[in-house]
Amino acid sequence: MEEIRPGLYKADLPLPKNPLKSLNCYIIQGDGETLVIDTGFNCLECHQALFKSLDDLAVRLDNTKVFVTHMHADHSGQVAELAREGAEAYCSREDAETINAGEAPFLMMDVFIRTGGFPAQELQNAVKKHPGYKYRALEQVDFKILDDGDFLSVGEYTFACIKTPGHTWGHTCLYEKDKKILIAGDHILKDITPNISLWSDSFDPLSSYLASLDLVSHLEVDLVLPGHRTIFTDLAGRIKELKEHHQVRAAEVLEVLKAQPQNAYEVAAKMTWDMPYDSFDQFPLAQKWFAASEALAHLKYLEVKGLVGRTARDGVTSFFCR
Repeated sequence: MEEIRPGLYKADLPLPKNPLKSLNCYIIQGDGETLVIDTGFNCLECHQALFKSLDDLAVRLDNTKVFVTHMHADHSGQVAELAREGAEAYCSREDAETINAGEAPFLMMDVFIRTGGFPAQELQNAVKKHPGYKYRALEQVDFKILDDGDFLSVGEYTFACIKTPGHTWGHTCLYEKDKKILIAGDHILKDITPNISLWSDSFDPLSSYLASLDLVSHLEVDLVLPGHRTIFTDLAGRIKELKEHHQVRAAEVLEVLKAQPQNAYEVAAKMTWDMPYDSFDQFPLAQKWFAASEALAHLKYLEVKGLVGRTARDGVTSFFCR
């Protein structure tokens, strides 16, 4: 555990067998209170690391607030346990509802069935092996809902909530204006690119994500505390890199589609991924899921812009360049 600023600590929670490697859990103390930001998977390794950090800081959970930046299990998996021990849990309405929906979001695979082209024989196994399914919170949580512009305080820190949809519907960052600190969750990461997935065919998550990058670009920030990997300082520079990355990816998708109409799974198999495998066939099922869903997000983005069209056959949608 590392003290980043007075009373502000970073605990590394291991994410077993996951390319993200670990979660940055932030613990802030002051005036006898504690704020925990993100909780790690609901698994033994994360439990041991989190509770050791809390014990080292002599945290009393009955005088603790837990803020979940978004619903993904690596950020929310242990929130039910902390709430059961007396902590107050906070989240956006959209992501709180998804957390409390249990396995239902994973069983509703309409996007993949209708548009993805994910092989039927692999789809059910992909759900069961999805880390969000395996390590999710298993109990209902009585969340206190925070919306854009609400505040969350502990000690000398007062954070404004900034809704940044894209990575999830209700993803929320915390901004400490006086100390110029942005707790970014998975909205902005330094070493890796946040996954932007299509979870509803009625929503364009990539356009929302790019707009959310613009939303925080004007903030005065000296320190960005992301949900994974390296803490960094150049917020504007990283936002520029992320926006350029997605334009390159969109161009790559268009290039793939030039050959012939293809479904999202086929497009994903031809895209460039920073993964240690020789071919897409060798990807673990969970990573195929993430890749196909990210391909869908880019296809939806291009469709909304009028650059891509779609045709459906036998329940699977193929996309083509206009």
